[in-house]
Amino acid sequence: MGGIAALAQSQGYRVSGSDANVYPPMSTQLESLGIELMEGYAAAHLDPPPDRVVVGNAGIKRGNPELEAVLDHGFDYLSGAEWLARHVLRERWVLAVAGTHGKTTTASLLAWILDYAGLKPGFLIGGVPGNFGISARLGDSPFFVIEADEYDTSYFDRRSKFAHYRPRTLILNNLEYDHADIFPDLAAIKRQFHQLVRTVPGNGLIVANAADANLADTLAQGCWTPVEPFLGGKGGWQAADAAPDGSAFDVRFNGAKLARVKWNLIGAHNVANALAAIAAARHAGVPVATAAAALGEFGGIKRRLEVRGEIDGVTVYDDFAHHPTAIATTLAGLRQRVGGARILAVVEPASATMRAGVHRDALGPALSIADRVWCYRPATLKWNPADALAGQVEVIDSIDSLVAAVEAEAQPGDHVLVMSNGGFGGFHEKLLAELRLRSKE
Repeated sequence: MGGIAALAQSQGYRVSGSDANVYPPMSTQLESLGIELMEGYAAAHLDPPPDRVVVGNAGIKRGNPELEAVLDHGFDYLSGAEWLARHVLRERWVLAVAGTHGKTTTASLLAWILDYAGLKPGFLIGGVPGNFGISARLGDSPFFVIEADEYDTSYFDRRSKFAHYRPRTLILNNLEYDHADIFPDLAAIKRQFHQLVRTVPGNGLIVANAADANLADTLAQGCWTPVEPFLGGKGGWQAADAAPDGSAFDVRFNGAKLARVKWNLIGAHNVANALAAIAAARHAGVPVATAAAALGEFGGIKRRLEVRGEIDGVTVYDDFAHHPTAIATTLAGLRQRVGGARILAVVEPASATMRAGVHRDALGPALSIADRVWCYRPATLKWNPADALAGQVEVIDSIDSLVAAVEAEAQPGDHVLVMSNGGFGGFHEKLLAELRLRSKE
């Protein structure tokens, strides 16, 4: 929604918005753009009356005082995804990135490749790529890259948001069970993904992870678009001769080496993300060698294994990982990078699915690479990590106590990986502040 606000402002609209518990990087981006952000929800925020109200899906449902005022006054309203479809994506070449994991990274890579190639794309991404410093822009060409989220559109439109985007180029990264608050089972998510597949034209392209059985099942329901696979088997897009940490690899298509990538990202998951982005960019006309060169200058993404600080040899990372698979792949990539150095993992089960305990049995194995693990237990958590992760983690229900415990354990050479898809009560900065105080003693 913050990205949508930025796009609307760039089209000449005067934009303001209401939200609860907004945190960086989106809050700071909105402030830098001069977009008025009002904390919480109230009917008074609609005075003077707006010309149009764009309704998000996170926490906006009947009973919300501001939404009730919109309905009572008969204001013109629509969902964020529908506004995008009408006012931004119409008549654009949409390149959409869908999947349970890797959407933000892959969309950022793809947007940067297109930009590096001089195509000046527009984009809307659920993070802030370092090469751009913003999460959204209109662009100056037909191309528009969008992170295609499977979460539902709004309280009045229960379709996945990506059903509105109508991509010409579609990346399907992976498909796992998630979002237990709206999807009863994996089959329900597959149905939504197949609705997305149905919207891709016959002269478009689907770039699909051939190693993912759930995607194979989804495509088997019917596909009317050419598919270029990556990973899995020997055909399509593959990585070869990769460095152990994924910092370098050859790009091969149908067995032929087309380029070698040397970049700053790590992990097998990011190699897969890169292959998908390269394939999608080629569909838009970017040579593979140009895409590989662009990846060599990719500046990373905020909250994706982002180094927040290094004090007295203790490095603190921020990562958005919120699903056991993402947690495991992030830890594996960091382990390849740091070797035998200690990794201290700190987890906040912040997503609705994690809070409900859907993934609690998978969380322990996902964290096994770390040397020490702490889990924050917020009041909203519906299960006890101490029971599910007995003997493996220390469970703490106070942010300040958690900061104190990690600070007391951290030693020079350690890597503290903080994983949450929420604000985590400012944990990162509080920990860094304590480490700074310690360094001065």
